[in-house]
Amino acid sequence: MPYDVIIVGGGPAGLSAALALGRARKRVLLCDAGPRRNAAAEHVHNFVTRDGTAPEEFRRIGRQQLAAYPNVEVRDAQVDGVEGSSGAFRVAVGADTVEARRVLLCTGMIDELPAIEGLRDLWGHAVFQCPYCHGWEAQDRPWGYLARAADSSHLLPFALLLRGWTRDLVVFTGGAFELPDEAAQRLRSAGVRLETAAVARLVAEGQRLEAVELADGARVRCEVLFAHPPQRQVGLVGALGLALEGDGSVRVDPMTRQTSVAGVYASGDLTTRMQGAILAAAAGTHAAAAINAELTMELATSGAL
Repeated sequence: MPYDVIIVGGGPAGLSAALALGRARKRVLLCDAGPRRNAAAEHVHNFVTRDGTAPEEFRRIGRQQLAAYPNVEVRDAQVDGVEGSSGAFRVAVGADTVEARRVLLCTGMIDELPAIEGLRDLWGHAVFQCPYCHGWEAQDRPWGYLARAADSSHLLPFALLLRGWTRDLVVFTGGAFELPDEAAQRLRSAGVRLETAAVARLVAEGQRLEAVELADGARVRCEVLFAHPPQRQVGLVGALGLALEGDGSVRVDPMTRQTSVAGVYASGDLTTRMQGAILAAAAGTHAAAAINAELTMELATSGAL
């Protein structure tokens, strides 16, 4: 008997989708494997009732709640391939091949961290992407923003946003691009300093950032650093040939969350650069509702219900 839906990825999006589909009486298989994107993070924030929860504890609670639904199965297994078409997919799950009517991708993104000495070890501890997730705990400390050339269009609004949490802010451009005079003046007017020299390494004591060392050996005091590294999709997305947006996110229908491949849906971080646990969870429920409505009508009219 085929599964109604196979969900690939067991983070907030996948867990929320599995819960909604399970409660809608659909037969669901949730597959979760590979490194956690937020594995280095110590806590999940801005998730009402779960603010400050450790990521692994968040997943444990989510799986525990799914266990109440016998029609939802969870496997710690990797999905290596999807073949077939809507209503009759064949999905390679570990050593098995299973059938499913629909596939929902909640695979997140892979961050490609810059090759700056010390950065990888501090990722999730003192180097972050989102001030909404980490700003409160580090408020009023010396902050930095490591900007890339690709960030130049939104450098100014993001830097000004960071000023809401600290008055001590330095923007590091690393010599990668030149900021327009007007933008530089607006930053200076807001009390933001600019460092244009190349960044050599991050100076740390354990997992505590102390300074950003520039190519000339000068050190800029910094305890929290924000960065937006490039992101890429997992291999399964490429293998399916899904259409992507200009920023590399998976293109989905805004109402149904269906991708360019019929019967394959996507939800969570792989579909947007506005990323966060609660946003992914909401998107997972959105996708689940759309899939359930379509499946229920299909099964009802075919007499399979």
